[in-house]
Order: sequence, then structure tokens, then C-alpha cells
Amino acid sequence: MHDFYRVSTAVPDVSVGDVNYNYDRIIEKIEKAERYESQIIAFPEMAITGYSCQDLFFQNSLLKKAKDAIKNLVAYSERVRQVIIVGAPFRYDNRLYNAAYVIFGGCLCGITLKTYLPNYAEFYEKRWFDSATDLPDKYSVVDFNGESVPVGNNIIYELNGLKFAVEICEDLWAPVSPGTLYSLAGAELIINISASNELISKRDHRKNLIIETSAKNVCDYLYVSAGASESTQDLIFSGHSMLAENGSLINENADFIANDYLMMADIDLGRIRSDRMRNKSFTDTTTFLKGFVNRMTVVDLAKKNSRRITDCDGKYYIVNKHPFIPSTKSKRLKRCEEIFDMQVGGLSKRLKLTGCKPVIGVSGGMDSTLALLVAARALEKLGRPASDLVAITMPAFGTTDRTYNNSLKLIKGLGAEPIIINIKEACEKHLADLGHDMETKDITYENTQARERTQILMDYANMINGLVVGTGDLSELALGWCTYNGDQMSMYNVNGSIPKTLVRWMIDSVAENNVFPECSDVLRDITDTPISPELLPPDENGNISQKTEDKVGPYELHDFFLYYVMRYGYSPAKVFYLAGRAFEGEYTREVILNWLRVFYKRFFNQQFKRSCMPDGVKVGSVALSPRGDLRMPSDASFNIWMKELERIR
Repeated sequence: MHDFYRVSTAVPDVSVGDVNYNYDRIIEKIEKAERYESQIIAFPEMAITGYSCQDLFFQNSLLKKAKDAIKNLVAYSERVRQVIIVGAPFRYDNRLYNAAYVIFGGCLCGITLKTYLPNYAEFYEKRWFDSATDLPDKYSVVDFNGESVPVGNNIIYELNGLKFAVEICEDLWAPVSPGTLYSLAGAELIINISASNELISKRDHRKNLIIETSAKNVCDYLYVSAGASESTQDLIFSGHSMLAENGSLINENADFIANDYLMMADIDLGRIRSDRMRNKSFTDTTTFLKGFVNRMTVVDLAKKNSRRITDCDGKYYIVNKHPFIPSTKSKRLKRCEEIFDMQVGGLSKRLKLTGCKPVIGVSGGMDSTLALLVAARALEKLGRPASDLVAITMPAFGTTDRTYNNSLKLIKGLGAEPIIINIKEACEKHLADLGHDMETKDITYENTQARERTQILMDYANMINGLVVGTGDLSELALGWCTYNGDQMSMYNVNGSIPKTLVRWMIDSVAENNVFPECSDVLRDITDTPISPELLPPDENGNISQKTEDKVGPYELHDFFLYYVMRYGYSPAKVFYLAGRAFEGEYTREVILNWLRVFYKRFFNQQFKRSCMPDGVKVGSVALSPRGDLRMPSDASFNIWMKELERIR
């Protein structure tokens, strides 16, 4: 369901050379994973015999017992609804191979052989095994227990829309791994069954390698290694398991030296499929290596029998309700600091090139505050005085004392002198010229103020050789929550790719890092102020009466929608499902569905505002510039998206 699949790694207790004992422990792990509705379970390299058997691999008794265990496991698999991947020796035509057996629904579906055999330092695998490349071509299909079974290092398995492949331990470490070729040939999940001994720093190196491999191959990568019950004659094995998804670590076992456990995780192949569709370098590499890719064999497990794996609801897949914001304070501060430096770098370049002074309309709200901080820092970087910062505050009908006073405190705290231009009379005159009743607080009433402010900023910039710095953020652009040719327009927008949910933390990080120590108190009050355009008069107590989120919806929901719609192109049904998971207990299904409808309607209808948005630095993977990330017609229809939402119950 929704491209989710459930995978598990199992590191059972092993008695080296005791196949019966190992078989029983494997069955225990399969039964446990079955209760969790695992769809694929992977065991370590040589899990049937133990990896560290050494010259015992030459013993006929061990090899015969291992083959019998595989036969029994195939028969047992009739009783479960998951794909079983287990390591064991494979003897054929007087050669011995290190193999991964792929078993499903009472069938042995394929035998993947190890390609690269480590034969250095503590490893001596060429003493016992042949490489998959040594397998004669005539043996691409072999007889196993009276059944024709594909064998080699070129097998991709397909089941219920999932394409996966297996590589074994050292294969991952090679400059060009079988997993890379599998990925280019269409495999979306690579499974590595391994017996990697532990050394100081090796765990981190292994983890980084797997994360980078999953990113390079645009795939999910599931890894499982032999546990601590392997022989400790000269080595220690740690039972390291992990799952990486396109450059992100999804799950990892906690203990440094581990044994006898099951790790469960859900993968979201929607991410993989979306990125592969967009990533043309991935496609080009497939063409470049087509000779290797074309030799792949695809085994359809469904044709082996009529069994199906159970559907996966993705309940073990962790959904971050704030996908633009790192989960820990240290990571958040680091991320915000990096983004701030990117904003400053972009504006510094523009100011240096033009020789202009930055001109900013300061409202006392978060967006204009962040833009003002960026401009002040850019001037510092260029070695220019704070007096070059042109900060204009323009009170009107909806301005409250709180935001007005905060804007003045902030400007002065940055070492500049505020320019105050009250626009009430100008707006009243303009509305009178239009024949508009001042008591009618409609969109004309509101937009008159926004456009008057923009006109002042532009004209003031003309007078002083200034550059108008925009303040509108990514979330406002997505929803079109800005006045066309008003706050929608500037000469350079530093906030254009910063989502609303992150703006607050950006300001908080500036205060936390004491970038402008004199402004810390006022910055904290600004982040506590309700989000509002302040275009309607305050209430009877002088407080903000017009709260944006009451009208357009919670920004944390809209930012969530925006991320999954733009980053992965998810359907409305999947976005709704994920939002329900992420915000369970905070918003009802009905509330989420209502604001999701608002999001799609506004996202489509307001594209014309984005089609002519000003320049601005891109800082993240989601951006809406018509020159870069979003080329979308302004008159596109949203009918199919809305109809899909209508079917949700």
C-alpha cells in the first residue's frame, strides 16, 4: 500500500558447524518476523553453517547437511508469507560457491553467488570458494532437488511490484559492485548478507559506505552481518544490521556487539521511484553500462507460485511531521546556521555586484525580521557600515503597538536608524479615488496596503541607489499568500526557499548563537508573535485580529503537504495517509483533509504569482523558482487531484 514494504534482518544465535541448531534458530526468527507481517527477511552470510567454518567447508558431511537444510527451509516456506534470504554454501560441478538462497512460497526462486572474494589480511575466502565469475555460462540455470533454479550474480527478483537483488559482503566494497549494476537494471532494494568482522572505526566506515551506496544507486539498501556467536578464534563479529534509503539511515541495531535479534523496518519505494524518474544521470549511466545491465535475469516470484506477500501499511516507517526541520537541537542549529550563511552569501554577491544599499520593509513579523538579519550580516561581511541598512517601517490600519515597537527595537539594535512612513492617509486617498467604502474590509482594502508598501520601497530604492530585499517565504509562495505586485515582488528575495515552519527556528538560531547580541530579547518576542499580515484593524484590546492560520490553515500542515508533493510527487491519497500518521492526535482526519484540499486548490490557482517571482538563493531540495525547480503552467487544472481527495473516506 502506498509503495511501502516491510523488511527485516535476523541475526540468530549460531553454533559453528551445527546445521541442525542453526536451522532451528532461523525458523524461530522467521516465525517471529511473520507475526510482524514482514515481507522480506534476510539472514547473514553462511547463516546455515556459520561463516567461520574455515576448512570444514571441505567436509562432505557439512555440505550435505547444509543442502538438506535448504531443502527443508524451502518446504517450510509454504507456511509463511515472506521472502526468505539465507546464506549457505552451494556446491556444483566440483566447485564451491558462497551463496544467498532466495526462497518464497515453497519454491527456491534463485541462488545468487558472491562475486568478490576477500583474500587479504584476515580473509582467506579463495581457499574455499570460487567466484560467481568462475561459474560456466552453461550453468546459469541449475537443477536443485529436481527443480530448475537460476544461479549467478545477475539475478533480479520481482514480487508484487518490488524489484530487489542480493549481493554478498565483499561485493559492496568493490569499486563497481554487483549492487550498482542491479540498481541500474531496475532493482530498487539491494540486500547484502554479510559476515564482516568488527574492528575499531569499521562500524562507522561500513555505515557511511552503505549510506553513500544507497544515495549513489538511488535505492534502499538492507544490510545484515553475522553476529557475536560466530567463532572468536581470531576475529569478533558484531551482528551489524542497518537500512539506508537514498542517502538516509532509516534504522540500525543499537548494540555495538550484537547477537540473536530481529530488526524490522518499513521502506518507502515511492521516494526511490520519484528520484529515479527525475535523475537523468542515473538513466544515462544505465545506457553507458548497458552491456552489463542487459545480462541481468529477472525472476518473477509470482510465476513460481500463486502466493503473494502481505500488503504493508508502513506503520513502522517513521514520518517526520516537520520534514524541513532537523529532529535534534544541535542538528537544527547547525542547519539553520548553514542556511543563514547561504542567504547572506547570495545577498552579499548581489550587493557587491550592484553597489546598492539593501532596502527592506520591516513589519515586526518573522519573515521581514529574518530578511533584515540577513541584510545586516551581509553588510558586515562586505565591510560596510550598519548605516547602509535601509529599514523602513510602514504602519497602516492593522499595525499593532507590539509589532511596530519590535520593528523599531530591532532596527536600532542592528545599528541602523529606522525610517518611518505612515501609509494610512495614502491608502485612504487611494481607496477614495477608487470609490471604495472604508468600512468594507475586503481584499481591495487589504491589498491596497501591501501594494502601497511595495511602491514606497521601490521608489525609495530609486532615490538612494538601493536594492529592495524581499521577505516572502516558501510557504507563502506555495499558497499564493501574497499580494500580486505587492509583497510578492522585490529585487532579490532572500527568504524565497525558506518554509514558514523553519523561519521561526532560523531567527531562534541567530539569537541562540548570539550573532546580534543586542537583539536577542526582541528576536524572541518576535518569534512569539502570531503570524499575521496585519492588514485588518486590531481588536478592541489592540491585539492582532487577523491571524493567517485561521484563514489559510496551519503552516505546519501546509509545509508537510508541500514537502511530499514537491519532493516526491506523492498522490493526494498518500500525502493524506502520511499526514494522518504524522499528526495523529493533533488534527482529525477531517481537518487534515480540509486543509489538504485548500493546499491543492491554492497551489494550482496561485502559480501565476510564482511564474514571475524575483531571484533568490535556493537552500534546500524543495524550491518553487520558475527558473529552476518548478516549471508549471499558470492555467493547469487541479481536477484529478481534487477528485482523488473526494474519494477519501
